[in-house]
Amino acid sequence: MNPPDLCPACGAPNDCTLADPRTADRACWCFGVSIDPAVLQALPVELRNASCLCPRCAEVEAQLQAAAESIK
Repeated sequence: MNPPDLCPACGAPNDCTLADPRTADRACWCFGVSIDPAVLQALPVELRNASCLCPRCAEVEAQLQAAAESIK
């Protein structure tokens, strides 16, 4: 079983706000990006929908950076 605060693909912290009781009332970063379904399908079945991928493994770093730039 993968801990909810770690990426199931690489084991790095996934920055999931839902996995942290202090921030569980906030939407996770993954709600604001589009993750390619092929990335999710590449995970073993037992790891899917168990915890968030990290931004690097979800291949959404550029989307997150663009969103941060638009806020400035």
